Amino acid sequence: MKAIKIIFFLTLIAVINACRTPPPQGNIVSEYPKGTFGYDLDFLKQNDSVVVLNSRDGNGQIIISQKYQAKVFTSSAGGAAGKSFGWINYKTFGEKSLDPHMNAYGGEDRLWLGPEGGKFALFFKPGTKMEFPNWHTPAAFDFENWTLISKSDKKASLSKSTRVLNYAGNVFTLDIVRDIQILEPADAEKMLGISFDAKVKSVGFSTKNTIINTGVTAWDKVTGAPCLWNLDMFSPSAKTVIVVPYNENDTGKVATTNYFGQIPPDRVKYSNGILLFKADGKSRGKLGMPPNRAKAMAGSYDATNNVLTIALFDMDPKATFLNQEWRTDKPPFSGDAVNAYNDGPLKDGSQMGPFYEIESVSPAAFLKPKEALTHQHSVFHFTGNKDELNQIALKTLGISLQDIQAAFK
Repeated sequence: MKAIKIIFFLTLIAVINACRTPPPQGNIVSEYPKGTFGYDLDFLKQNDSVVVLNSRDGNGQIIISQKYQAKVFTSSAGGAAGKSFGWINYKTFGEKSLDPHMNAYGGEDRLWLGPEGGKFALFFKPGTKMEFPNWHTPAAFDFENWTLISKSDKKASLSKSTRVLNYAGNVFTLDIVRDIQILEPADAEKMLGISFDAKVKSVGFSTKNTIINTGVTAWDKVTGAPCLWNLDMFSPSAKTVIVVPYNENDTGKVATTNYFGQIPPDRVKYSNGILLFKADGKSRGKLGMPPNRAKAMAGSYDATNNVLTIALFDMDPKATFLNQEWRTDKPPFSGDAVNAYNDGPLKDGSQMGPFYEIESVSPAAFLKPKEALTHQHSVFHFTGNKDELNQIALKTLGISLQDIQAAFK
């Protein structure tokens, strides 16, 4: 009888694991070469039923996934044959079992909840030491499906209902809604205060991210509170530099540069209100900028592929932001508003990427039951005539392409 019970439970576990296992990657048959939007669309269609949004001329396209947590997986400014701007981790789709820490499928714009670390962390169970073996991404933002509410040629809305436990032992019951819209060149010009002609190809999209307290208790400074966290993952090159403008005349440190160990000084430079961070995917490091220093914009320039990227997001310098560092000895409500990450090898030589990230976070969601907080985050890519790109960089990021490239020569 005991042996039968053991066999039953082993069989049950096997069935559960089989249901949770992502589909195999398989062999991709595509008329497009790897690195193009068409290739990535064919790949994702094999693993997912995706939503594709198109600009009026068909050149601007984005891929949205319901199965993979409402990610905007990637985009193109040149249709199916154009460069795929987002980073996709193909090998993860072929894994036979789920990773207990994070299933890194990639995604040009993915949504997490913070804080990651700190007194009210969502990635560590109560009482555990804040180190990698105990670090776990909440399931709703790691491997669980979302619900597709609606879609059209230009917009898609997706949602997720979930519960998360924080480090202080409090449970948050909540809904998340993602409204995603592809943008036309005229929208980019208006939102960024720029102008450009047909010599520049572009694609842009906007995500409106809303968190709703569906529980019966308020989220405050005693219970802790979550925040919305947009993370944009891109493929690096030897000549990619992240650009983070900052308020030069304010006080206090410009940036925290030791999230995962101190970033070497030859990889971060400050000049005239501009922080430059080398993003070649060869040295792991993360930095964050506090709200009094941060502006509502960050970006990057990939000189190898001639791609200028701009991220535009909501930013309130007077709001309360959460400390996300993997430690509990710092004030939990004194954190960064903008982050950037460059991937690189771990101590054992393994590497998830390479990729790099531009990130924005909302203020702490101090919400009473049924209240909501929204954070908007938009991404734009420009490629084409370098003189035109240079003018866009100057008007948005406040620095020329030449100065960006010269920073790490």
